[in-house]
Amino acid sequence: MPPKNRHASECFRAFCCKGPPSPRTEYDVVCVGLTGSGKSSLLTQLCSENTDSIIPTTGFSIKAVPFQNAILNVKELGGAENIRKYWSRYYQGSQGVVFVLDSASSEDDLETARNELHSALQHPQLCTLPFLILANHQDKPAARSLQEIKKYFELEPLARGQRWILQPCSVENMDAVREGFNQFISLLEEIDQEHIPGRI
Repeated sequence: MPPKNRHASECFRAFCCKGPPSPRTEYDVVCVGLTGSGKSSLLTQLCSENTDSIIPTTGFSIKAVPFQNAILNVKELGGAENIRKYWSRYYQGSQGVVFVLDSASSEDDLETARNELHSALQHPQLCTLPFLILANHQDKPAARSLQEIKKYFELEPLARGQRWILQPCSVENMDAVREGFNQFISLLEEIDQEHIPGRI
């Protein structure tokens, strides 16, 4: 067979015999955190979108964030003080929670972030869901260590028995962000498996 025809035949066979890719499971996730924590920047980077014109989210936005084994429909809520009191209105239907905190923030903002995270962890619509806690801005000199954050936020005693991940990250290290999300997706898949009829 001439090279050109052989190449065409190989392409045709690859196209016809491979079959459609298996559909990825979709999960509905809510993403919260104070203004400036970096929610929009991280999600925009994950979607491979342009980050030049990012502005703080004032209400909420929804992004379909693709991963190898799943698609996360992330509802990002604005983090300003006048918006945070309405967060709970958007919790319904969530299967998981992403909480982004600025690990280099002021003491006052860190205290506010801790209070908001505690509220979310104990909220009736969220308390049984897996949490991904992203300790963002680890590239900044003032960033607290993971151990400092874990202790300050009282994660061990407060979230005992809950499925949660604390992941250090920054927009300069998106591999760490993806690693956190991949672990988060594994938790979502575990819960899915537990809810399959017939499983004990």
